[in-house]
Amino acid sequence: MFEEFKKFAMRGNVLDMAVGIIIGAAFKDVVTSFTNGVMMPPIGELLGGVNFSNLFIALGGSSFESLEAAEAAGAATIQYGAFINTLIDFLIVAFAVFMLVKGMNSLKKKEEEAPAPPPADEVLLTEIRDLLQARSS
Repeated sequence: MFEEFKKFAMRGNVLDMAVGIIIGAAFKDVVTSFTNGVMMPPIGELLGGVNFSNLFIALGGSSFESLEAAEAAGAATIQYGAFINTLIDFLIVAFAVFMLVKGMNSLKKKEEEAPAPPPADEVLLTEIRDLLQARSS
């Protein structure tokens, strides 16, 4: 069973997938930082100084000054501002993945369009034919 697992784990696809997952997780952190620190402040400012991470609805009819105050009071909240940030994160990551896949597909298409070199035996036969033609002329 160990040998079977070792064979599975050492296949190229599994290693490639592991590298992709690690890079994807790091990329997600970069995108989250970009969204929260760079994109959302100007958008919030354009919308009248709104801090999206502080947008929430307190359940139970209570009113709180901030999300921190609601959490400190133990109130149940719907944090739709955090959802908006996460949604924007997702859209950025999805767009980046789309562009990556699109670029890879265009490279793959160029490879497919390039004519494949003739097989070695065909090249050899062509050279023999050309030598025989040159000899008989």
